Amino acid sequence: MLPIVALVGRPNVGKSTLFNVLTGTRDAIVADVPGLTRDRQYGFGRVGPVPCVLIDTGGLVENPSGIEAQMRAQTERAVQEADRLLFVVDARSGLTPQDRFVARELRRSGKPVTLVLNKAEGLDLEIAAADFHALGFGEPVGVSASHGRGCEDLMALALQGLNSEPAEASHPDEVRIAIIGRPNVGKSTLVNRLLGEERVIASDQPGTTRDSILVPFERDGRRFALIDTAGMRRRARVADVIERASVAKTLQAIEEAHVVILVLDAHDTVAEQDASVLGVALERGRALIIAVNKWDGIPMDQREQIHRQLALKLDFVPFAPLHFISARHGTGVGELLHSTLRAYEAAMREMPTRELTRTLERATTAHQPPLVRGRRIKLRYAHQGGRNPPRVIIHGNQTSSVPGAYTRYLTNVFRKSFDLFATPVVVEYRTDENPYDRPGRAKKSGEVKRRARKSRR
Repeated sequence: MLPIVALVGRPNVGKSTLFNVLTGTRDAIVADVPGLTRDRQYGFGRVGPVPCVLIDTGGLVENPSGIEAQMRAQTERAVQEADRLLFVVDARSGLTPQDRFVARELRRSGKPVTLVLNKAEGLDLEIAAADFHALGFGEPVGVSASHGRGCEDLMALALQGLNSEPAEASHPDEVRIAIIGRPNVGKSTLVNRLLGEERVIASDQPGTTRDSILVPFERDGRRFALIDTAGMRRRARVADVIERASVAKTLQAIEEAHVVILVLDAHDTVAEQDASVLGVALERGRALIIAVNKWDGIPMDQREQIHRQLALKLDFVPFAPLHFISARHGTGVGELLHSTLRAYEAAMREMPTRELTRTLERATTAHQPPLVRGRRIKLRYAHQGGRNPPRVIIHGNQTSSVPGAYTRYLTNVFRKSFDLFATPVVVEYRTDENPYDRPGRAKKSGEVKRRARKSRR
């Protein structure tokens, strides 16, 4: 599974700026205001030798009160979830009593800690790092999150010895399915129904599943592996309140899967969390299926209203099929598994270059690309650039000017022509070089023309 890395430190040391750099996003709000980040923020790491899940946390302060106490609780949970910790300090402020407090808390966790000296641009690193050696975390790594400097070296050190390979060796033809969704929508019941046995605990009480569970099984000669994710987890003491969804585990499951099944409760509305996690799966290019559970208990006069709500709130994944099921009674579960296998085969489909190019030619003949500054965009040929998701690379000229609407048109053409069921299709462009645009060739061409004029004289 993907390693989990948490960014921890006192307020206003640049954790959110570093999070945005490492994830290649702007998901974390950044401003020169202490305490701006209050909840945990999750994202996929894009910098470093291996992929990982990153957690941005609020500032950790001693003797917190009010909202600061809640921020501290969120940070403590992130530390518990993490495999590695990035302890971020401010190189320009020097070592503070708050830094010493954070260091004591992180030592208590027993997790590997990398000390990150942020805002180190323009400073003598040896001088700036001198005081921080007293924390006992080894040589600090100097970075400038605002300028993106030093981040590659930081993650190479922090992730040293880790890899993102699956924990268990999987069969090459095994179909890995992640079952995701909010608590108490019936994920574990669906897993048991697919398996045909009570393999995982299923209960009406939210939070029964406390971690991701991988369950291999076979059906009709095909190998499958189901990943049942925790909707939320309880803390150690029974008296404590139920913790919110374990997002890191869900992100790990999405990364491991070929097909993601989002389970919704037909009795509930589509929440922002549902759309958000579906967006993450879409970003990672996973085949998507939506299972609307507990459908047998919905009155007939309400079903059309639910159809309209789903179409409105999930319009950003129009290719994802909807299955209306009852995991408890088994209604529609067989068709769901059939769609899952079809989605896997689509995500892993081989598309020959000749057929892709012919499909492109038919598409451009039916609807030509637009003109750009009086010149027609020419798309010459296509080939496959990857699977899971299917990736089509198109070569031509002026490809940087292809409008988004035309790309969507081509995506739909490829989806229909190759039966790319339930999976995102990525279309990328490559601009062929014009030999007359090369400086050397242009110079040579000019010399030829001059010689021709001279000979005519």
